[in-house]
Amino acid sequence: MLIVHVQIQVKPDQIDAFKAATLANAQSSVKEPGVVRFDVCQQADDPTRFVLVEIYRAPSDQVSHRETSHYATWRDTVASMMAVPRSSIKYHNVFPSDAAWK
Repeated sequence: MLIVHVQIQVKPDQIDAFKAATLANAQSSVKEPGVVRFDVCQQADDPTRFVLVEIYRAPSDQVSHRETSHYATWRDTVASMMAVPRSSIKYHNVFPSDAAWK
């Protein structure tokens, strides 16, 4: 499995538009066979900051995700909304076991 945390900070006047575009992407992403989870989280004390928690069955599934039209639409739509470039950190699963994920 591959777990990715994407850190995003958006411009204050773009929060609602960013959320709408990101929810559309997430709703399509969870339908991909290689996507286990695709969570969108907004920071409680700074609403301009978001974390996307993306969990893929295999690293190749993240590659496939980035080839979808909904990802391309999201990427292009939110590019100008970013206050700073987004960053990501990749993780390996420890618990629960890979087999326990549905």
